[in-house]
Amino acid sequence: MSSGTTDEQRLADLARLRRVKDRIDREYAQPLDVDALARGAHMSSGHLSREFKRAYGESPYGYLMTRRIERAMMLLRRGGMSVTDVCFAVGCQSLGTFSTRFTELVGMPPSAYKDRAGDATLGIPSCVAKQVTRPIRNREASPSSGT
Repeated sequence: MSSGTTDEQRLADLARLRRVKDRIDREYAQPLDVDALARGAHMSSGHLSREFKRAYGESPYGYLMTRRIERAMMLLRRGGMSVTDVCFAVGCQSLGTFSTRFTELVGMPPSAYKDRAGDATLGIPSCVAKQVTRPIRNREASPSSGT
């Protein structure tokens, strides 16, 4: 196989991965799983998972959950919704899984975050509050080494 063909295939894969990432960003609240994302990208689940992680530093499922938790953080900061309502609004089907993942990424349970979020961002412009309240995992993630 020539280098040109390999490069073309890699570019085609990257374009498909970008479409998968964009779909997750758009449809995070919908029921999405790796199999459905892979079918939509015309890739096998294993290939999608490996290549997505190589390109973006986390699995498609991990990226989906990060997006859901970021949205949940915003809804909890805004107030007016219970943790359970937020869980289902962002597309999670299990309150236990949502709470566990939220705690892993944010460093505290969603109920504690909800109680503290209003005080922590009081008087801060929403664009700044969004940046400084991103899940810990995103702030600690190192740039992908491409390996």
